Amino acid sequence: MDKVTTIAVDIAKRIFSVYWVNAETGEIGAKTMTRVKFEEFMRTREPGRVVLEAGGSAHYWGRWLAQQGHEVRLIAAQHVRPFVRTNKTDGADARAIWEAAQRPEVKWVAVKSEASQAVLGLHRVRAQLMDMRRMQSNQLKALLYEFGVVAPAKITEVQLKREERELTRRIERHNETDALAMQLIAIPGIGVLSASALSAELAASARSYTNGRQFAACKGIAPRLSGTGGKVRAGAISKRGDPYVRTLLIHGARSVITHQRRAKRLSPWLSALLERRPLNVAVVALANKMARTAWALAAHGRSYQENYGAQAA
Repeated sequence: MDKVTTIAVDIAKRIFSVYWVNAETGEIGAKTMTRVKFEEFMRTREPGRVVLEAGGSAHYWGRWLAQQGHEVRLIAAQHVRPFVRTNKTDGADARAIWEAAQRPEVKWVAVKSEASQAVLGLHRVRAQLMDMRRMQSNQLKALLYEFGVVAPAKITEVQLKREERELTRRIERHNETDALAMQLIAIPGIGVLSASALSAELAASARSYTNGRQFAACKGIAPRLSGTGGKVRAGAISKRGDPYVRTLLIHGARSVITHQRRAKRLSPWLSALLERRPLNVAVVALANKMARTAWALAAHGRSYQENYGAQAA
């Protein structure tokens, strides 16, 4: 029997709710404390298993708690929500986290390193700059139209574009020092941004997935399944998880298909797929294949080889 006490923590900026059941006595504990008191509480406890909901600052606290000797596990919010019984309070959330952590089928979220979070932060800021530039362009065209001026279809805000390019260059420079990113960029359809984001995602978490199919499903590029009476139907993609990496993979897959069509050298797999399915379905299928390939390189430490499956067969 597992004698390690599991401590569930609902984290926030200033107030922390903690819930646990003593593994030896069965005694239930629940506390709400400030950040300082929480740090003191966790420093003075014997090493145990600490479960956090994967949200804001969870990766920071995961690293900090690991330094104190605790076994840290992060759990996705959608696995916790069904266990909130009545009113949603901090205490109820902590208890729900504890109950969800007892389920044997739960999938854990790997704790990201500071380096991975910093790289993903560059991606987030760059994506926000692109959105801001698009919004300002639309606003400017609307204002000019009120004065009878029809602006060009594309207006670029110089300052934001300059900042966006600088962030892209920083990501490129980081890739040069990232061995995994340089391996991933060899995969057709994975460029500078995709390689950087995938490397940051997979550096610590590749081994937490059983196979590439699980990783692709986590990125939301696997079909949503619906079934009853023994019949299961595959629908549209689930779009679970962070949409950023999924978007990069789909754009990369579309560019591969476009390039191979123009060069008239579609791979046999893509050619057969396009003959029987619509273009967008083929794009998503290729994006799924790219995600699984990226996982394989990260999990097994391999370099990309074209037609690897055919060679292995």
